[in-house]
Amino acid sequence: MGSLTLGISAEQVEAADTITDGFAIINSRKRAIIALIHSVFFLGVAGVQLAISHAAPLSLHQGKVVGGAVLLGVYVIVTTILLTLLQYSRCTKERVYFALCSASAAFGLVRILLGDPVLHANILRVLLLLSAVMVGTGILRAHSSNAESSEREPR
Repeated sequence: MGSLTLGISAEQVEAADTITDGFAIINSRKRAIIALIHSVFFLGVAGVQLAISHAAPLSLHQGKVVGGAVLLGVYVIVTTILLTLLQYSRCTKERVYFALCSASAAFGLVRILLGDPVLHANILRVLLLLSAVMVGTGILRAHSSNAESSEREPR
């Protein structure tokens, strides 16, 4: 088929449309931005925890039982939600993104339960979230390029 305006062929437009068709959850540019903001925020939280915190295991005999139990509950809920999102995601980029986020949350959960005096779990959380930010940036770029190519398409 001949080329459309601005020199974009119909095949290129179709290829751009199929880039984001496989996404089940992060299926728009807006959702990609929201996911990326969350990843960057929690990367910052993990980075701060890495810098200043040596976690002791959760114990019912310490003075901070309520705070530890609340944090444990939050990590259980977040990990469960992320694993559910991983289950429902379709394309590889989306699955990798949710797998990285789920693994980071699971390491946070383990860190609450077992403690981490030498910060192994927190280093892994930072690396996992850094990887999730990179994958999330790729997802956002895919949505952005798809939006740009659809704007160029004549109506």
